Amino acid sequence: MRYCWTTIMVKDLDRSIAFYRDIVGLSVNRRFSAGPVGEIAFLGSGETQVELIARDADRSVVGNAISLGFAVESLGDMLAFVAEHGVAVESGPFQPNDHIKFFYVLDPDGVRIQFSESM
Repeated sequence: MRYCWTTIMVKDLDRSIAFYRDIVGLSVNRRFSAGPVGEIAFLGSGETQVELIARDADRSVVGNAISLGFAVESLGDMLAFVAEHGVAVESGPFQPNDHIKFFYVLDPDGVRIQFSESM
């Protein structure tokens, strides 16, 4: 078994795609209609992707129940990058041990996004 994707229900697909593309750095692989009820987009490269679903009838929000983790080369550079793009740091940065440091931001629908740097 392998981990394939994380599904996130979103309110506004265009806004969420812009966040994951422009802030997180994921490319859009596929975007398609889910019939008359909504639209789906897959973002990312490699085996694991993020699936965003916007349904017209049910704009459910995941909220803070999950977080998605992304490794970065420099946490300081990423902090500066999100600040330049008007994205607030939700919490952190933290360094719980000598091996990692990280911080969280929220995507447009309140999902916690963790950016981490391995030491």
